[in-house]
Amino acid sequence: MIMSKILFVVSCFLILSVSLINLSAQSIESIKADRETYLWGEGVGSTIKAADQAALADIIGQISTQVENTTEGKTVENNDDFKKTWSDVVKTYSNATLKNTERIVVQNEPDAKVFRYVKRSELTKIFESRKNKIIELAQDAEEALSNLQIADALRYFYWSHTLLRSHPDASEIKMKSESEKEELLITWIPLQINQIFANLSVKIAEIEQKENYLIYLLNIKYKDEPVDNFDYTYWDGQDWSNIISAKDGIGIVELPKTQTGAEIRLKSEYVFEGEANIDLELRDVMQKLPEMSYKNSYINVGSKVNVSPTATSDIATQVLAPSSTASSATFTSVATPSKPMNSVGSVHPLTEVGDKELIMKKIISAITTKSYKNAEPLFTPEGFTIFQDLLQYGNARILKVNDLKYYKFGDLVICRSIPMSFNFKTNNRTFVEDVVFYFDKDNKISNITFGLSRKTVDDIASNNSWSEEVRMQLMNFMENYKTAYALKRLDYIERIFSDDALIITGRITKVNNSPESQYLNSSIVKYNKQTKAEYLKKLKYSFASNEFINLRFADNIVKRSGKLNATNVYGIQIRQDYFSTNYGDTGYLFLLIDFTDSIAPKIHVRTWQPEKNPDGSIYGLSDF
Repeated sequence: MIMSKILFVVSCFLILSVSLINLSAQSIESIKADRETYLWGEGVGSTIKAADQAALADIIGQISTQVENTTEGKTVENNDDFKKTWSDVVKTYSNATLKNTERIVVQNEPDAKVFRYVKRSELTKIFESRKNKIIELAQDAEEALSNLQIADALRYFYWSHTLLRSHPDASEIKMKSESEKEELLITWIPLQINQIFANLSVKIAEIEQKENYLIYLLNIKYKDEPVDNFDYTYWDGQDWSNIISAKDGIGIVELPKTQTGAEIRLKSEYVFEGEANIDLELRDVMQKLPEMSYKNSYINVGSKVNVSPTATSDIATQVLAPSSTASSATFTSVATPSKPMNSVGSVHPLTEVGDKELIMKKIISAITTKSYKNAEPLFTPEGFTIFQDLLQYGNARILKVNDLKYYKFGDLVICRSIPMSFNFKTNNRTFVEDVVFYFDKDNKISNITFGLSRKTVDDIASNNSWSEEVRMQLMNFMENYKTAYALKRLDYIERIFSDDALIITGRITKVNNSPESQYLNSSIVKYNKQTKAEYLKKLKYSFASNEFINLRFADNIVKRSGKLNATNVYGIQIRQDYFSTNYGDTGYLFLLIDFTDSIAPKIHVRTWQPEKNPDGSIYGLSDF
């Protein structure tokens, strides 16, 4: 009886297997016969993986022929050099299309055979997807330009134009610009890039003498306004320098004294090849197409400035002007002391600062003379540790000292700010940062942070619907957050994340309701979700493997929770540029923060996504 049952089961299995094989064979034959609907490829190999790769290679050939036929006569560039690269450009579409191919294993190992196929209609979808990305990048560039984020505007315009050159309809794609005019992108984008170069102005503000070289402090403006950010290199007489990331209109150039009197030559960065690696599609296209050259990206700066050894050779000897009275509600930009920042509502500087200016003068002297130990009595133990970490963050150097401002924040007094440069030889990067100092109630420096950009500070501080205390809390938090990653303060990051924090990185997809977190609902994903411990473990590895990490924020939106029991909970949406020794990316960060304890706020939700949602939004308060 048992043997009969076994034979019956085996017979059923064989019949089912034969049926499936016949069904697959029948499907394959019908797919091959329907050439108007499908593209397909076959592969054989000793393993399924090898056979699959062969099938994919076969189908790439089919797809390439299809795309080339579609684009024939429509490419913008028709010179011989471009024609040689066009087949490689086509493969960037093929790679994207392969995500949508179906696979049938015709025969298993050791003589494996695999069949791959895809609908021809999928080609139209990937053309449309790339078109949407081209337009979105151009729109991001326009927005960045309006905010004087010149580095970002050039980056997004160049990336948009690069993808545009790979599109079969490049000569026809249009976009409605901020002026509500329909613009033909193939001519409009290069025009925008060249206009940016035409409206940039760079002047020498000060010159500092060193033993064998000179440091030129630059004022960088766009249409007579200090730039929010701008990346460039300069010619040192033998080679182009590392990339300098200017901030709030401040940049630097270091030249040997043998170059004194020579014209300074800058080159605007616009390709941003390293940051493009976050987008595989963009990276592939950039690798296939020749780089576009913009002659107007070069800026010549006259160097005929009188050098005053007593005024510029030692910043520590500069006399700090007393704090101005709080007659106007402004923060003063250190980049252009003659032109204050936009109004920041009721956030007023202090008029009485006691001996804090004398303390700051001693700290400035300690930094410039590198006698750091002499400054230790001016700090709390934790404050001095952060001070040492700051000085080890690249080759730290004070650029200039203007009228420092002091602001009350609870029991603390905040001193804003001293512009400094930080140079990293390993990855050829120099960053300019405003350094902010915190005095505790005992008049000692208890904390140091990198300041937010002028635009970001103004966005937060000008919101008159919030109290001055709330605005200071938000600025304080974001500056501490930015600095903690730069100085690799894992202890601080561990403190600010709640134990049950929801942390999501990467692309976010839809999921069903889950009881795992009070902040998670059906509009948020479970893709790359991490616990606090998992996140900190990966962060610790990242800190150890990178000489530096630098964060840059832009386009911030801050909203207060509308729930009655969560009046101190805020959501911050912000675009984050991430730079490190071996990696760089741009994405959109959302933080849900509880400020009930103003000294020890807690992050309950952190999401990061590499691009906006299909409707142009990013995740925020309404999703939690």
